Amino acid sequence: MSYELSHLRALEAEAVHVMREVAAEFERPVLLFSGGKDSAVLVRLAEKAFRPGRFPFPLMHVDTGHNFPEVIEYRDRLVERIGERLIVASVEESIRQGRVVEETGPRASRNRLQTVTLLDAIAEHRFDAAFGGARRDEERARAKERVLSFRNEAGQWDPKSQRPEPWALYNTRIRRGEHVRVFPLSNWTELDVWQYIAEEGIELPSIYFAHRRQVFRRDGMLYAVSPFVELMDGEEPFEASVRYRTVGDMTCTGGVESKAATLEEVVAEIAATRVTERGETRADDRVSEAAMEDRKRVGYF
Repeated sequence: MSYELSHLRALEAEAVHVMREVAAEFERPVLLFSGGKDSAVLVRLAEKAFRPGRFPFPLMHVDTGHNFPEVIEYRDRLVERIGERLIVASVEESIRQGRVVEETGPRASRNRLQTVTLLDAIAEHRFDAAFGGARRDEERARAKERVLSFRNEAGQWDPKSQRPEPWALYNTRIRRGEHVRVFPLSNWTELDVWQYIAEEGIELPSIYFAHRRQVFRRDGMLYAVSPFVELMDGEEPFEASVRYRTVGDMTCTGGVESKAATLEEVVAEIAATRVTERGETRADDRVSEAAMEDRKRVGYF
């Protein structure tokens, strides 16, 4: 057996253990599903953990309404295939209810508005644990969290209040109104995720592979031309071969120029890169050095 295979299976076993432990310890868990590569891996791990039975939790997508259409098509196709329950928490509905205020202008985005929609949905459904696909290698704030990340009654995270997790033992005790974010992929890297996807033959949205589309350049990033983004003076659309390393709101997610159109080519490309996917393609992480941590403190994914 190759080193890569044994390494991936060790990560798989750890993630499956985490999922089973959380399902056993919490009353109302949920799997946060964005339609991206990491949440697709979480779904496969849940199948490994709980099949032939049903998942002991639903999937939930926080839908900004400004998603890539390819991702929504993929989401609906996957949910139909696995036969599990999907909850859609809508940012559009949060705007209509006055819970959040729509941003305006060429840099407007609904990405930051997701936090209120997410916390409202957690409260409405009384979820006490939420699986997410975050990994420590994505961003410095992510690296401050452990597998279990505890949130208070307001959904807030205190990076100084981390519980030790010796020997994969987890303290799951929470008070009424609190909940836990759970990151089974904490110890995975982006390359691990892609190698696992290739090993397992996991289907992904087509935007993860090189394709030609209309884009424009802003702040050193390539954004897809869409009805959700207002072009500024001097920004001219052009066609390029791009792919996406991460899935998010179209208003803040950039693509990378690439010719990697197959899983093997993407794995080779990721193995050669030295820039994290969020550092290269997510505008919301460029607001400040502490942008991610600031969002996480108030309840972000």
